[in-house]
Amino acid sequence: MANKVKFGLSKCYYAVWTEEGDTYANPVALPGAVNLSLTQSGGETNFRADNVDYWTTFSNGGYSGSLELAKVPDAFKVDVLGEAMDSTNGIQYELGNAQPKAFALLFQVEGDDEGIRFAFYNCKCSRPSVESQTTSGDSIEPATETLDITAKARPVDDLIKGVAVEGSSSYADWFTAVKKPTI
Repeated sequence: MANKVKFGLSKCYYAVWTEEGDTYANPVALPGAVNLSLTQSGGETNFRADNVDYWTTFSNGGYSGSLELAKVPDAFKVDVLGEAMDSTNGIQYELGNAQPKAFALLFQVEGDDEGIRFAFYNCKCSRPSVESQTTSGDSIEPATETLDITAKARPVDDLIKGVAVEGSSSYADWFTAVKKPTI
């Protein structure tokens, strides 16, 4: 039986991608996933001739959106966003000329019948904003951090996204290494 509904974001991971050599580092956990929203990019193109839509095509520009986390891990800021850690004084620095690295984003969504695991293979993201607020006295409301993400086709093979459902051969070890197609 297939899922009728899906819910519950969990098990977010990232794996830095090196285009030269087409290799991914081992996936690293991105704990505290609150919300992921990726909207498809691209659209329809019509060519009119003979007073009709003579030719129609659709472009796939990947996806863009955001990943909201309880807190962006410091390791992610170093690995992907290019921040630097000074081991002498323990300060982590944001560098003005740092460029974000491409990475695979792996995560799981629950369903009423089976879990679904996703991989977006060529992601880049922006730095999170810095926000904080005072406590209200009797309660504490945690602040979150959001990464703006784009997921585009890999230039080496046009791959954008992979999906595995519970019971498939790749499902069990989905988060141990980034699975690339053999098609």
